Amino acid sequence: MIKIKTFMKVIPFFVMGIVVLNSCEGDLDNLGSQLVDANGADGYDEAYSLIAYNIDNDDVIRADASKLDSVRIGAFTEDVFGMQKASYITQVRLNTYDPDFGTNPVIDSVVLTLKPRYETASDSITTTTNEDYIYPDGAVAAKKVVTTYPVSKYGKYKLGGEKTKFTIKVNEVSDFLGSTSDSLTSKKAVALGAELGSKVFDGTVNSVVVTKDSDATELLNKAVSFRMKLDSLFFQNKIIAKKGDQVLKDAASFIRYFKGLSISVSENDGYLFSMAPNDAAITIYYKNDVTATDGTVTRTKAETELNLGSSNVHLSSITYNRTNQSYITARNNAIKIADFNKIESGKNLVVSTNNYAKELYLQGMGGSSAGIRIPAATIIALKNKYKNEKIGIVSAKIRLYNDAATWNNKYKKPSNMLVKNRVLKGFLPDMTSLSSAGYSLLKTANLSTEDAYYDIGITASLKTIIEDDTYNPNTTDRDYIINLGSYLTDTTTGVLLGQYYNTRAYNPYRVVLKGTVDAQNVGKQIDAKSSKEAQLRLIYTKK
Repeated sequence: MIKIKTFMKVIPFFVMGIVVLNSCEGDLDNLGSQLVDANGADGYDEAYSLIAYNIDNDDVIRADASKLDSVRIGAFTEDVFGMQKASYITQVRLNTYDPDFGTNPVIDSVVLTLKPRYETASDSITTTTNEDYIYPDGAVAAKKVVTTYPVSKYGKYKLGGEKTKFTIKVNEVSDFLGSTSDSLTSKKAVALGAELGSKVFDGTVNSVVVTKDSDATELLNKAVSFRMKLDSLFFQNKIIAKKGDQVLKDAASFIRYFKGLSISVSENDGYLFSMAPNDAAITIYYKNDVTATDGTVTRTKAETELNLGSSNVHLSSITYNRTNQSYITARNNAIKIADFNKIESGKNLVVSTNNYAKELYLQGMGGSSAGIRIPAATIIALKNKYKNEKIGIVSAKIRLYNDAATWNNKYKKPSNMLVKNRVLKGFLPDMTSLSSAGYSLLKTANLSTEDAYYDIGITASLKTIIEDDTYNPNTTDRDYIINLGSYLTDTTTGVLLGQYYNTRAYNPYRVVLKGTVDAQNVGKQIDAKSSKEAQLRLIYTKK
């Protein structure tokens, strides 16, 4: 038992401000004293075992442009979840239709530019200066400055003691990708055609600035990016040679003629890196004949860009290879996402003891989710306490501990989670009713250690359940689904966009958490100090 003294200030919807003394919990929701009057009260800190189970998403997530303000590319293999490999597929459009490339146009080069996210800490940046550089166009004496940044990575920075390298490949897409309004999943099969280029990627990106020695005039300025050459002959035949053809005259014809590109890596292990899809670009550099008024013909440089931006279909294609038998068994015993989403009025999702999971496997980008159910016995016990003992909930949270026996590596643990009630379409009631009370859906602790844990705040949700006389725990859904990812906000207002606007489609993290360790404990009170199974943590008061 803990002693709590409260000071309260009444405002229209709830009372804020609470001072907690001698609490082993150490922190409470800012919901605080909406359940506490101005008199002193006895406070209780208790824990109850929860029903925990895995949810098998069939390795599928919606991964079209509407869900991708970022995409992952790469491959990452570890002992628990196995391999996860991501490639990026996109349509391509002309910037200008029915283009005129001039007389005798011949391509010099075609360059694909990608802009991965990169680290900006000063100690991670290197700068190389060449004072004796000769700029090739005109053999101009110049200075060349190359600034190199490491790409932000999730996975293995080194393999075999060497810096991890990928072979980035670009292929033509053979299948029509459809419209930007279509819903596409990460499991969509897309046929690939000819390889248009490949380049070794060492995990860094750079900017290049070239200035003329004589007057410091800037001759070249390339923003931070990764650049690779593509097959010039392919684009000569595919685009330049089709001048005047119907396939170049409008977007509908072009995206059925040149269906798109796939960007992938050859390797199956390393890391996953991200980029903003609309930042990718293809530039075609070519020369044509320009005739002066006096009849002189000069070969002149020109360029045109292909549009890889938001007008195109984007798709994140994700594949898996799993070999860990414990994880395979857990997936076999998991609730299938199709069953989880079947909502029948007045009926609970059937979760048997066969589905109870001792370990919860959470993986972003379409991997497994976790399900948590508050047992009916716990709800009934708390409703009786509310009715008979006049308890007031001060703090309620679902606490999940890292499973140190399984997830004991040095990979960065996730710091954000997405949580929804199985039935409710939007956010948890806590996220809206307590938004102005300093509420935080998720609080984390010790993420850099094996003793990490996560607290999911459900104070308002649980308060509603136990105080509602019509709530029957035997016929009303009490399940929550937990995914890895962050909610997206409006860039102008900072307001959350909605339950389904989040980073889950490109969140690379994964973690194993403790679930229902002992099925005999389900619904019962457990030791709040020593137990690390999935639990409901409560602080409540009573007079």
